Amino acid sequence: MKFVLIFGPQAVGKMTVGEELSKATGLRLFHNHMTIELLEPLFDFSPEMWQLSTLFRTEIFKTMAESEQEGLIFTYVWAFDQSEDWNFVDKTCEIFASKGAMVYFVELEADTDERLKRNRSPHRLEQKPTKRNVDWSEKELLKTMKDYRLNSHKGEIKHENYIRINNTDLTPQEVAELITDRFDL
Repeated sequence: MKFVLIFGPQAVGKMTVGEELSKATGLRLFHNHMTIELLEPLFDFSPEMWQLSTLFRTEIFKTMAESEQEGLIFTYVWAFDQSEDWNFVDKTCEIFASKGAMVYFVELEADTDERLKRNRSPHRLEQKPTKRNVDWSEKELLKTMKDYRLNSHKGEIKHENYIRINNTDLTPQEVAELITDRFDL
């Protein structure tokens, strides 16, 4: 069993890289908007929505970790200055590690201008209905950059299986190839 956590700020390319990595490895992709898009129409972006999202994700992780699947790729916007995000990551990784899974950390970063372009991409808008109000989504992207630290400091991620990739000028396929080569997936 393998668990690949792809993290970085909004519109950095986590889902599209995850899709390419899934094609290359056969690991299942569970991108973070799968729970958001299910729950937001019912609860808006409320504390209840986030609580249920975390509950659903945790139960999916537990079930996957006990399954016969080869593994899971999960995408996440990790606010490094928020202890609850660190706790979520630690608990999630422990679910898989406790079942003998190898855990891999993939951090993506890209220039803001590129992220703003990606925020409007047809594939993103098709897969993530909550991003279709592009004006709101763009404001949210810029606001969270000011409010949170969405990329790690050098040396902050201490896991052995860790790679940081600036994918501003790379295709999702190129990034997936870097990941598979680095971790021999």
